[in-house]
Amino acid sequence: MRLKGCRSCGCFAAIFLAVSTAQAGSAAGFSYDRDTLAFANTTVFAYEQGKIVSHHNFFERKKPDRYTRRCFVMTRTVEQFYKFARFDPNSPLIDESELHKRIRAVTRKPPWHDPLPPEKRVVFPGYHNLREMSQAHSRLMQRNIGLGWVAYLRPGNFRMFYLHNRTYQEKTHQELEQTLARGEFFIAYLSDYPILHINHSVLVYTHDGQRSSDGTDHYLVYDPNHPDAPRHLKWLPAKREFNYQKDQEFVGGFTRVFQVYGKVLQ
Repeated sequence: MRLKGCRSCGCFAAIFLAVSTAQAGSAAGFSYDRDTLAFANTTVFAYEQGKIVSHHNFFERKKPDRYTRRCFVMTRTVEQFYKFARFDPNSPLIDESELHKRIRAVTRKPPWHDPLPPEKRVVFPGYHNLREMSQAHSRLMQRNIGLGWVAYLRPGNFRMFYLHNRTYQEKTHQELEQTLARGEFFIAYLSDYPILHINHSVLVYTHDGQRSSDGTDHYLVYDPNHPDAPRHLKWLPAKREFNYQKDQEFVGGFTRVFQVYGKVLQ
């Protein structure tokens, strides 16, 4: 087959660049062990079986150096690094001052923007991936990826107070399916207001197997509270609601899902 109107080398180079750019930004290439943060978001209270058992850490005047209230910041950061950063393990390490600047250069980019091509990404030399770098520089990253309280003032968060109908959750499920079909991430705000068993943010990055015979959809998520392994979110069509897995700080079960960071003011 002959490609008319262009030189072969130029055409193949353009095709290669287009393909590599698409692959670099697609959530289909996401690896939990490579593309997530090594440190955890710590809960303010102490929990057992999803119930608060101690308020001690909240009320003490001299709290330990704990990293709390950053679930929104961390899910956003993971998406931003996946879309706007690249790692070059074969180059020399940079000093902390330069690393500080480059981390902020990534986390100041709107997460809903399209992924950058490799040559326009912020480069982090000396590391293979985000997991490795955040393990080596946990405190530096925590100081530079963003403040926790700012995320709670996002206009889109106020949907938790009034959008409680199941029709909205069906629409959210459709948007989640469409987002994953496009090869994109879906950052979810989980809330069961006014019950308040959960008030959290996770990043949904892929399906967990095929749709069940009863129509249940299963998803794998990055949960900032649990850097060890993916957590599980389900859509239950019979109930027209989402279900999040049980762990130490959540009793498990019903939660509403609201997409955040998918567009301006969301």
